[in-house]
Amino acid sequence: MKKFFEEFKQFALRGNMLDMAVAMMIGAAFTALVKSLSDNLITPILKIVTGSEVYTKADFLSFGAEFVSAFCNFLLMALILFLIVKGINKLMSIGKKKEEAAPTKKKCPYCLSEIPIEATRCAFCTSVLEENKK
Repeated sequence: MKKFFEEFKQFALRGNMLDMAVAMMIGAAFTALVKSLSDNLITPILKIVTGSEVYTKADFLSFGAEFVSAFCNFLLMALILFLIVKGINKLMSIGKKKEEAAPTKKKCPYCLSEIPIEATRCAFCTSVLEENKK
């Protein structure tokens, strides 16, 4: 059973799966935003232009408030998803050990300049390096 949960954790927290889940949630929130834009701003304007309906100033304020509310909901959803993904990435990096790269430079024992690790002679003081003598 432990192996099952370990495999599920690897599956659920894999980068592609998280990206897809975030995309689905942002897509749903964006759909609600576009629907609100259409229902509360574009449709009333088209109805006024075509003369099929008359709206009061209070109606337009209500429409605007609904759109602003949908926009705030979208931003809040995006912020929450950002924080969740950031937290998951932080948790995933805790267990990993940082690999240290092999050194590529060393100090010349005579002039203390940094030189490539494979060097047999210092490029700055031209001293022959003792550890590389044969």
